[in-house]
Amino acid sequence: MRIYDFTLPTPHSGDISMQEYEGKVVLIVNTATGCGFTPQYKDLERLYEKYHEKGLEIIDIPCNQFRGQTPGTDDEIHEFCTLKYHTRFPQMKKSDVNGENALPLYAYLKEQQGFRGFGKGLGAFAMDKMLKSIDKNYQDNPDIKWNFTKFLVDRSGNVTDRFEPTADMKKLEARINELL
Repeated sequence: MRIYDFTLPTPHSGDISMQEYEGKVVLIVNTATGCGFTPQYKDLERLYEKYHEKGLEIIDIPCNQFRGQTPGTDDEIHEFCTLKYHTRFPQMKKSDVNGENALPLYAYLKEQQGFRGFGKGLGAFAMDKMLKSIDKNYQDNPDIKWNFTKFLVDRSGNVTDRFEPTADMKKLEARINELL
């Protein structure tokens, strides 16, 4: 399988093929509208505005699997994002990223780039503590741990990087620049 073999459900018009993004640098993000990381929408939109013309695409996949932090309908989520953060990048249908109902694309992404930790700092410590209270061995599997986990795909369709929600957005931007 290649990343271009997958499709994603859109809110109103069926599916979109990942082939639409062939030759582009793609950032795939599972998002939430009521999460402590939700302000990252602002950073994502800034990256989209700055690099879209150079070949960056951002795919927003709302997900409600992490403490119900995306409770709205697809239309409500879209309205929230466009009004509050002025997002213009494509937003897919709200979907699961873990478990038996997860999008097949996410099984592929996690296989290509597993979990390597949250890094250092207060946010990383807080995520580790919270997740250990749910599953003391959470770090031993490739599952998505929380909202705003990002996968970066190069122009050839290789999943090159996984950025956890605690990752420095400047490091993400630097990596995007390298791939563009």
